[in-house]
Parts: sequence; structure tokens; C-alpha cells
Amino acid sequence: MRITDEQRRHRLVVRHRVGASPGDTPPTVEDVVRGVLVLHATDPATVYLSALARSAALTLEDVRAAMYERRTLVRVLAMRRTLFVADRDDVPIIHSGASLGVARTLRTRLLKQLVTLPTDPPVPDPDAWLAEVEKGVDAALRDAGTATGAQLGEAVPGLRTAILPTTDKAWDVRRTVTSPTLALLSAEGRMVRTEPRGSWTSRHHTWAPIEAWFPGGIPEIAEPEARTRLAERWLDAFGPATADDLQWWTGWNKSQTRAALAGLDLVDVTLDDGPGLALAGTEIPPAPEPGAALLPALDPTPMGWKHRSWYLGEHRERLFDRMGNIGPTVWWDGRIVGGWAVRPDGEVVHRLLEDVGSAARTAIEHQAERLHARLGGATISASFPTPLEKELRA
Repeated sequence: MRITDEQRRHRLVVRHRVGASPGDTPPTVEDVVRGVLVLHATDPATVYLSALARSAALTLEDVRAAMYERRTLVRVLAMRRTLFVADRDDVPIIHSGASLGVARTLRTRLLKQLVTLPTDPPVPDPDAWLAEVEKGVDAALRDAGTATGAQLGEAVPGLRTAILPTTDKAWDVRRTVTSPTLALLSAEGRMVRTEPRGSWTSRHHTWAPIEAWFPGGIPEIAEPEARTRLAERWLDAFGPATADDLQWWTGWNKSQTRAALAGLDLVDVTLDDGPGLALAGTEIPPAPEPGAALLPALDPTPMGWKHRSWYLGEHRERLFDRMGNIGPTVWWDGRIVGGWAVRPDGEVVHRLLEDVGSAARTAIEHQAERLHARLGGATISASFPTPLEKELRA
């Protein structure tokens, strides 16, 4: 079966709600997240902006309530050692299919650093030291209910152990093990990032025991089964695509990717740029009405595939940083056509990178005005600024 780039964009618009016409029932925050599988959460603001971009009816408070009151959405450290927000029902397959592999990598790295690098105070037995710190963090968090990293450091002195510099490089500085240790414990499913101190754009999250979200802990699933189920969820949201896209998105190796796909009912498809695959029964919707959307930096849609030419065109150099992180993007009819930014005074500005016609320009300007009103003067800046975003913010 042949599937053109245009047909893939049609499915992207409808499945990901990127400029799609609203249906009879406005989607909930949970509907939005399930449609794209996960929201990127490296920048806390991305979670809110990704949800708002897909429903004119949602508010900042709706997103906050889903995460911290209903607790139907959960922050997880998972694919490619990246922070995401996932629907609660998808957390078990994400945890077993991706987070546990990340946790093993983080544990090995931390123990290796403690063995090979100087520390203050010295750590003669890293394994015993880490086991003691883990028990201390578990106990401190149960007693406190929620705590910041700094508060846990006060309660568990071992977290303040510092790794010392060994060179005169500017990046090689004294650093405590607090952040990598807490990241490890979260990837292992022992604790979860909860509501930050400060505004909705704050990066200063607090921590809570995992039992606050999952009373019996995250349900266990065998890792091979979880990877197959995660591949199925990804193909449902992002297919038709390639095995290469799936491997990049998950961070799996080739063997894990092949094994995960082997457990699915798939059909081979021919894409405009080569062979691909899709779940059996995948439908390509008819062409939707063209629509505009302003997606934030690191939004899950532009970050969903390794091969992006079918919706990105020639705009990579202006919209990505050197590490492969995408900035805020302007979309029209399922394609990226420009970028946007929020200036320090709160103004939402955008720039088109190609001629899209007067109707598209009007629709895009309307989206920028609506976003400005919904932000209420809040300023947004990405952790990984891109060339066009830097120009627009100046």
C-alpha cells in the first residue's frame, strides 16, 4: 500500500489535533495527551502550551488540575532519558518499556563516577553508599509527603556528596549528586515529580512518593511485552512511519525495536521517501480543512519522528538547535511554515518562512492573538533556544 506525504499530513492533523477543526465535544486534557501518547516536559511550559494548542476550550488551570488534582497525568523520565507527561493508563508500559532501561544506565553512570572521580566526602564503597542514600530518600519523602531536592538534601546528607572537577574546563565544576540520584530513583519508579514551587512555568518541582499516584506502586509488566505495547501505542499515534523512527523515538537498540515490532499485526507500506510500516487497520482520513496552529518548543508532534522532511520541509536550520531540539513552530495544513516566540514584554510574535497565502496568514495571526490572550502576560523562553526564536525575542 502506498501512502503519500500528503496523506501522512492529513492523519497528523486529525490524530494530533494540529490545526484541525474542533469536533462537537471539545477534547479534555487527557484526550489531548492520549492522542499524541506523551507531552514533552523538559520545559514545564511545553506541557501547558501543547495542550492549549490543541483545544480552544482548555485553560492553564485545566492542565494543572489534570496533573496535580485528578492525577490522571504523570511526569515520567523515559524515552531517550527525556522528561515526559503521560496518561496514567500508559505509565506502566512506558515505565517497563523505557524508564527501567534508562534507570539502569543512570545507575551504572552514577556508580562509575563515584568509583573513578574524586568526591567530597570520599565514597569508599559506592554500592553501599547508594543503597543507604536510597533508603534515606524513601524514608524522608514518606515522612514529608512532598519535598524539594534541596529539602531532601537537608534530610539525607549523602545527597550533598559532591563530585569534584578533574580539569580546568569551564564545564567541569563541583557538583552534588542530588540531581542524578533523584533522577535515578524517579526512573526506577520510586518517586514522582509533582507540582512546582512558583508559577506554571517554574522548573523547581517538588517530589512525592510514587504511592501518591499509584497506591500499590506502578503495575509491573515484563519488559519485552511492555516494549511491544509501547510500539503499538506509538504506531497508533505516529504511524505510518519507519522502524528507524520508532527506534529513535524510544531510544531502544535495533534488537529491541525488531522484537517489539515482531509482536504486532503490521502491514508494509510505501512512503514517499521509502519503505515504512503501519498497524493493520490504520485508516487515512480524508483531507481536513486547512488550519493553523502554534506549537511550543519540544512539542511531541515535530519531535515524534527521526525523518521529518514530509512536514518540516527545508526549515530545519532555523528551527532546531545544534542538539536536535526544535523551537516553537507555526503550522499550516499539517506542515511547519514558520516559528514564533514570546518577547520579554509578553508579546507573541511570529515569522513565516514561506509564502502560505492570505487566508493562512490571517488564520496564523488569529492563533497568535489568541495565544497572547491565554498567556495573560506570562513570558516563555525555551531551555534550548533556536536561531529563529533568538531573532524573534531580540
